[in-house]
Amino acid sequence: MNFGLFLLALIPIIWLIIALAVMKMPGYQACLIALGIGAVIAMVSFGSSGSNVATAALEGTLNALWPIILVIIAALFTYNITLETGAMDKIKAMLASVSTDQRILLLIIAWGFGNFMEGMAGFGTAVAIPASILVGLGFDPIPTVVACLVINSTPTAFGSVGVPTTTMAAVTGLNATTLSANVALIECIIMFISPIIAVMILGKGPKAMKGVWGITIVSSLAFTLPCFIVGRFVGAELPNIVGSIVCMAVTILMARKMRGREVPEEYSTISDPSQLSTEKLTFGSAVNAWLPFILIFVILVLTSSLVPFIHDPLSKIASAVTIYNGKGASPLTFTWINTPGVLIFIAAIIGGLAQGAKGKTLGRVFGKTVTSNWKTIVTICSVLALAKIMTHSGMTGEIAAVLVAATGTAFPAISPLIGTIGAFVTGSGTSTSVLFGDLQRQTAVAIGANPAWLCAANELGAGIGKMISPQGIAIGTSAVALAGSESVVLRKVAKYCLLFVVIAGVICYVFPMIGLVIH
Repeated sequence: MNFGLFLLALIPIIWLIIALAVMKMPGYQACLIALGIGAVIAMVSFGSSGSNVATAALEGTLNALWPIILVIIAALFTYNITLETGAMDKIKAMLASVSTDQRILLLIIAWGFGNFMEGMAGFGTAVAIPASILVGLGFDPIPTVVACLVINSTPTAFGSVGVPTTTMAAVTGLNATTLSANVALIECIIMFISPIIAVMILGKGPKAMKGVWGITIVSSLAFTLPCFIVGRFVGAELPNIVGSIVCMAVTILMARKMRGREVPEEYSTISDPSQLSTEKLTFGSAVNAWLPFILIFVILVLTSSLVPFIHDPLSKIASAVTIYNGKGASPLTFTWINTPGVLIFIAAIIGGLAQGAKGKTLGRVFGKTVTSNWKTIVTICSVLALAKIMTHSGMTGEIAAVLVAATGTAFPAISPLIGTIGAFVTGSGTSTSVLFGDLQRQTAVAIGANPAWLCAANELGAGIGKMISPQGIAIGTSAVALAGSESVVLRKVAKYCLLFVVIAGVICYVFPMIGLVIH
């Protein structure tokens, strides 16, 4: 452990904070400069060779392109197809018919549907798609993105069919069920309060809760309780999915019962659904409008369920082929297809064709989606390249080691903070599990704590850190056509990140003292 190296390792992170929050530099520029700073420090101060730094940056870039950027582009492509075919106008009309209150729509779309997208696909879809829909309904873009980032801080651990938590179990050798149970427990308090805070963000203060306390609390519980029960007793794969479906159903039912109630003008969205769509909505047209999103759900559920049944036989066939021709064949085809981004693309294309789009139209929309988001692509590639350089050179490990040495047995109080730092740099709960998972486990053993609990704290912190990650912010601003406004969003979301980190530290430190940790 070297305090000087610790300070040097922090420089890229400090630069990002200053560049985005103080200098108001566009995210892609700040991240490219941070990548250059990190590469120089890795070579000069941490002894990494130029070739090692280059290969680490290449690894990070490739990891960014596949699957993260693939999923982001796929999600935005899906949304843009629904815009092109007019399906989004029908969806907006349906949502407007549920409620004309922006606060309630936030609960349905950002909290319910957003958590559904996180559980199904993750990798930014839970911010990109809900934020796009809400802004399309007339919401103020900046508060909407901030609210979506706050909401997305809690379902991260169970995102992408539980990948961050199952990855943590694989990295640390912990029992996946025990780890999932601890994650469900450690997440529940912040999970419960996040939609309440999101409504206040949208309404610019506690006054926004007037008239919607009941539906907000019920909507929060409708997700939190099923998510906790499934995570505690079943595993990491389905908590978000089950919780979000229950949440959307309950919230929509309550919203329908509240129709006719006067909505304050400052929270009212379009009052006449006919302004959004002139076509009379039937059950068939409603299903057709939602078809790409329905297909995302069905395809992801089916493929995640069928992986063992399809991949194992393919593995046996590949082994036989290897023995026969000696060329080392492997069953890559299904693995390649069974990726969230590819599956979302498949759903979007099928849904778009069903909605009347031609192949030429789909190609044009795809090209526009890619070119209009080049800044986001550069930002994410730069951040992941920096993350890999910091990991392989020992910069990230040096930061964590000093934090551990400085806190001793009080380490659980800052255990979530380490996850927050990891997600700030990588923008990914899964990557943060890989970065700091074993550090959390080893530290728990050294101080006599429960390893599954501290690893769960890392997952909690990772979700919180995604609020302020340049990658997550870039996704949000890009989704609402505000690329270049990352610094504004960062300044507004930072205080909520700090609040959640403090609450997470108290939870992580206190719960073991009162015997709530699951062994």
